[in-house]
Amino acid sequence: METTRNNRFSGHQLTRVLLTGGGIILAVAAIATFWKTTCDSLSLRRLAERQGLAIGSAVSGWQLSDPNYSSLLTREFNLITPENAMKFGPLSPAPGQYDFTEADIIVAFAEEHGLQVRGHTLVWTNQLPDWLVDGDYTQGELLDILHMHIQTVVGRYRGKVSYWDVVNEALADDGSIALNNFWMEHIGSDYIALAFQWAHEADPAALLFYNESYAEGKGQKTDGVFTLAQSLLAQGVPIHGIGMEMHTGLGWSPNPEELAENMQRIASLGLLVQITEMDVRIEEPVTIDELNQQTQVYAEILQTCLEATNCTAITTWGLTDAYSWIPYVYPGTGSALIFDANSQPKPAYDAMIKVLRER
Repeated sequence: METTRNNRFSGHQLTRVLLTGGGIILAVAAIATFWKTTCDSLSLRRLAERQGLAIGSAVSGWQLSDPNYSSLLTREFNLITPENAMKFGPLSPAPGQYDFTEADIIVAFAEEHGLQVRGHTLVWTNQLPDWLVDGDYTQGELLDILHMHIQTVVGRYRGKVSYWDVVNEALADDGSIALNNFWMEHIGSDYIALAFQWAHEADPAALLFYNESYAEGKGQKTDGVFTLAQSLLAQGVPIHGIGMEMHTGLGWSPNPEELAENMQRIASLGLLVQITEMDVRIEEPVTIDELNQQTQVYAEILQTCLEATNCTAITTWGLTDAYSWIPYVYPGTGSALIFDANSQPKPAYDAMIKVLRER
């Protein structure tokens, strides 16, 4: 392990100095502090903070009670996203009723450990409560329900959540606003602008994002995100950034040059970019060559983000492979994150450390 530049003594030199004086207990304590400081300084969190970058992981509340999990999380990351706890369905078991137990645990953990929170997500067509989907509501009633939902959730965490994914995955593959979307079907396209306005009213200090999948490189969907952002800004809608999910895999990850161009185009609108849900899935069984390819993808995406003036965060969708959603949704694939199922760093982690250190 490499020592930090400003340390006067190496580990062995420091040991000799302290032991010569007879202070064995003091020596042990000093060495422990020395190595902890060294390890912390080489963590993703510390290196990213030097670059002004937020680096995060998606989490569930129950995982935080595992001391090994929480220790790894707080050492390596300075931003967390509730994976499911802030979605409409998990939050609201009945009309007008909310269960904030898990979301509160996550936010309290973040406050205790100096982590930022990225709220995910206020408006999405998936993971809606059954009472809403199966209900017979008028357009006006649904507008009231959505308004109350946003006001209730954002208002509860006012000043505690730094970023919100206000609207999630509203576009079709051709870049148009998706018609097979609950909110589009029952309210119309105005739901997008209204959601941002209501979120801003509930917490004027929070930064508000539109979050989309598979719109990182060139293509119709990417163009659709840009057009939507332009339209919202022209209407005076309070939007501050675009979330690029970055769920990808070997052989079909975004071209770094196209990604950089896309980030620059969004910057021309005065908007931030955050990579919000990154994972790079691999077909099982995993080979060394595949891990090396995965490493290159993580390193290239991080490098591209660091070089973009408006890219302010990168989040992986899960902390370790043991808790990844990938094997359940895409059977036969996995190993998508930078820590393995035993919480050990993979080559992708080492590559990200290297990119951050060389900036």
